[in-house]
Amino acid sequence: MLIRRHAYPRAALVGNPSDGYHGKTIAFTFDNFRAETILFESPDLEIQPTQRDNSVFSSINHLVDDVELFGYYGGIRLLKATVKSFHQYCREHAIVLHDRNFTLRYCSNIPNLVGLAGSSAIITSCMRALLTFYGVEIPRPQLANLIRLVETRELGIPAGLQDRVAQVYGGLTYMDFAEELFRRQGYGRYETLNVNLPPLYIAYRTDLSEGSEVLHSGLRERFRCGDKEVLEAIKFWAELTDQARVVLESGDIALLDGIINSNFDKRAAVCPISEGNMAMIETAREAGASAKFTGSGGAIIGTYKDDVMYERLEAALRTLQVKVFKPRLI
Repeated sequence: MLIRRHAYPRAALVGNPSDGYHGKTIAFTFDNFRAETILFESPDLEIQPTQRDNSVFSSINHLVDDVELFGYYGGIRLLKATVKSFHQYCREHAIVLHDRNFTLRYCSNIPNLVGLAGSSAIITSCMRALLTFYGVEIPRPQLANLIRLVETRELGIPAGLQDRVAQVYGGLTYMDFAEELFRRQGYGRYETLNVNLPPLYIAYRTDLSEGSEVLHSGLRERFRCGDKEVLEAIKFWAELTDQARVVLESGDIALLDGIINSNFDKRAAVCPISEGNMAMIETAREAGASAKFTGSGGAIIGTYKDDVMYERLEAALRTLQVKVFKPRLI
């Protein structure tokens, strides 16, 4: 039995980074890239490495380039942590698993460490393969929680729930992470939106990578300390998300440009923005497009008016070693 399961990158349209702080977001998944896990029964339990787990290099420059693009860790740790978390969940819920072994193999062409939830996609695809192999069903809200625990509990990576919810639900998803909801039911309010989106672009740097923990470590500490500026920003992003939903559902999508720009401008007011990331935002806006981060940095999303503007945007960002594409919602 050969099991193939996929997960797709996500882009936050509005509201991030408030998802880690009881805020609200709207995000969507798209199929321009994907992560895939292949699972098949085998005598021993084995996790096979891929190119991102490379430990042999042609030169010291090759090693440095690899680390700068992919970080110090590949996907093996993600799969190990996923298997462990899945097993722990089943044990805690008295779910009996059969004793057959398996081999796991993964691949992903999602740009790494640029805020498109590539690591979460690998975990999600692996979790889906395990669920199929063992015949286990987990409700979607709890599954998103479990996938988040893989990173936060097992790997010590600060992370909000947005990526996991978006990838579990698919499509365009409205997410409310209000603290009261979590106290009452253990998860937020997640709704699929069936609306028309304006022309959107996504652009990402090919020479810049930064883990989400870089942003969240500082922001989380300020949140815990009750920093007034941060608390006001989280409230602002949550209100902006509700404004965006009204705009999308009313069809008055021209107003989305200002909402997207306001989302980033507030972020820049409370969080340090690297020179490379700021250059992307400024260049996109100079071309006439709106622009904000898709996640924690390294990639941006925005609206554009027409093909002429898109071509102008593409040409301008190319000078920064930035790739631009039109996301295909899935």
